[in-house]
Amino acid sequence: MTTIVDVSITGPDADWLAKHARDLVGRRLAACGNIIPSIRSIYRWHGSIEDDIESYLVLHTQSSHVPAIIEFTNSVHPNDVVQILATEVSQADDGYASWVIEETSLAPPGS
Repeated sequence: MTTIVDVSITGPDADWLAKHARDLVGRRLAACGNIIPSIRSIYRWHGSIEDDIESYLVLHTQSSHVPAIIEFTNSVHPNDVVQILATEVSQADDGYASWVIEETSLAPPGS
């Protein structure tokens, strides 16, 4: 059975994350990406407390694609340490879950 996961990624702004989501959906590594354009992140970095505005992306995909998403995201992301978290979806609408699996198959569209 295929496991559906949500992968969250923070980024510098909504435009950067939109391009990144398009790249991942185009590669069939994600079926969909939802962007929250503005979040406030407070965190400790190199000994000081930071307070920044970022954007937040949630991808819907199969668990088998998470390593490739992490690798690709780390290769293009502007931050030294990237927040990438995958959370298993315990329940989903059957139709939506089927759509995620279909859209994240590695076969080219229309084949």
